[in-house]
Amino acid sequence: MRALVPCGGVGNEWPRRAAALLVLCLAIGCRRSDPDVVEATGTLEVAEVDISPLLPARITRMWVDEGMRVRVGDTLVSLTTSSVLPNIEAQRARVSSAEATLRDLIQGARPAELDQLAAQLRAAEADAKQAASDAQRSAPLAAKGTISAQQYDALRSAATAAAARRDAAAEALRLAQEGTRPERIRAARAELANARAALAMAEGTASDLVLTSPINGSVMARHAEPGELLGVGEAALTLGDVSRPWVRVYVDQRLFPLIHIGDSAVARLDAFPNRPLMGRVVAVSDKAEFTPRIALTERERADLLFGVKVQFQDTTGLLKAGLPLTIRFATPGDRGAPTDQPARVPITSRP
Repeated sequence: MRALVPCGGVGNEWPRRAAALLVLCLAIGCRRSDPDVVEATGTLEVAEVDISPLLPARITRMWVDEGMRVRVGDTLVSLTTSSVLPNIEAQRARVSSAEATLRDLIQGARPAELDQLAAQLRAAEADAKQAASDAQRSAPLAAKGTISAQQYDALRSAATAAAARRDAAAEALRLAQEGTRPERIRAARAELANARAALAMAEGTASDLVLTSPINGSVMARHAEPGELLGVGEAALTLGDVSRPWVRVYVDQRLFPLIHIGDSAVARLDAFPNRPLMGRVVAVSDKAEFTPRIALTERERADLLFGVKVQFQDTTGLLKAGLPLTIRFATPGDRGAPTDQPARVPITSRP
């Protein structure tokens, strides 16, 4: 031990200096690596869509089974109900009636009807002429007292009534020749539009009895079988958008500022550690997920966790819902170049 003591020094001073230097080096090395690597673990999830009817109906056929892949527009479930088809027939009859009424109003009176009105007018004119002549001839007789005043008044009243019938027949012929009033035609058009809208609604209800896929994905679960009655909003199937799986991980408050929306991330499955899967940060929580009741100490403040959502475009078929993933983010000192090196900064997962 004497040989290790430098000249002019005290025997136990150099080991103390060496130990202090070693501690300082370790501290400097740790501070340099803190912002370089951020890793976290989470469980894969997929966006799920429940397929349910808009009206109570009975299942007649299930076209898919669990695990099958579906595309947008594929038929999934066929339903039936007792009131839809009769309602469609009733609305079609209403549309036909409204169309016939509108055509009749637009066409106006038929030639035969005009001829009939013209004949009625001629007859009314003849009656009026005859009644007026009778009243005119009876005037001198009434003046001489040949006929009573009562008889003369009756002849004059008959002439006035005959003239009124003549004028009414003439007006009826004129109106028939002019055609239907525009107001009545507009009302008939509105009634036809209302009937067609009711028919479209009935047919739309019938189309709701065929449930189709709104997404490209796979059948995650099958909740009903043929013959069962489904209520409004009751799920028959659950679809999953497996092409865009995602995972939510949690980081503590010291590392949270290093992660931003749009950052790249690399994920690895436990079963395939040598097959990196590229992802992107799509959401960063603005609120802590877990806060101690009273965060006074530094250790308690470290329990503040923030959620980070990472989405993937799965073209390999490896990413299944429920699988655990290890996520490595690109941070300021490591931006855009995630590697296979293990994390040097531990990230707290969700408690």
